Amino acid sequence: MLRSRSAFVLFAFAALLTGSSASAGTQSGTIPTPSSSSAPDVPGDGTNPDATGTLAKYPWETEAFFNGGFGTGNRDNYSFLSVGAHLGKVLTDPVLPGILRGQFEYAGDIMPWWQGRTPKFERANCYGVPGDVTCTSLYPTGGAYNGLSITPIILRWNFVPRGHREERILPFVQGAGGLLWTNHKFPPVGPYQQPGHQGASVFNFTPQFGVGVQYFLNPHRSLTFQANAVHISSASLGDTNPGVNASVQFTIGYTWWK
Repeated sequence: MLRSRSAFVLFAFAALLTGSSASAGTQSGTIPTPSSSSAPDVPGDGTNPDATGTLAKYPWETEAFFNGGFGTGNRDNYSFLSVGAHLGKVLTDPVLPGILRGQFEYAGDIMPWWQGRTPKFERANCYGVPGDVTCTSLYPTGGAYNGLSITPIILRWNFVPRGHREERILPFVQGAGGLLWTNHKFPPVGPYQQPGHQGASVFNFTPQFGVGVQYFLNPHRSLTFQANAVHISSASLGDTNPGVNASVQFTIGYTWWK
């Protein structure tokens, strides 16, 4: 059920993204560049909520966001929550033809509070060699894991319509990579491990891919809606690397453009 739900949501986001870009790509006109000091022939003049005018005049974005999601596959009983801040800058003029026309943005996230929840169970630590193994008594593990996460590499492509005036919606796609630290080794493993194996790691990597839209309230403010597929892996920094092969996480944010 969760697999179907996650697939449906990602498909819906992709359809919205493609549809918004395709309809805009049929228009004609001129797009100003991020370096333009004035652009009297386009919207985004400080009064109209316009995506193209905003990226041309105000390339810096600062966002506060809330994120939540769930695991898939053998991690479908995992859940995730976080709050954080996003900083990005549009670096290029509009390039590429048709529905691919857009501008490249480099950005990063920081989540000072991140939480992953897993089922609770009991596990033991084992020591020795095969044939002579001693294990500790079972003790509880799992539940809530708290930590922080940074995503210093976000490569975003903002689809910019050509000459589409007063367009409130700006779709985008992105790829990203980050680092996660938790107060206990995540995810939990057990109940019995190989002798000498003490579990996963408190550090994990978070490669991810996402789609989303910015909905502009005015040239300096927008709402962000986003869906991400996030992989969590320690890259074998610990004794074992159980990881989370795929999770689906949703973001809603409020963005300031300057």
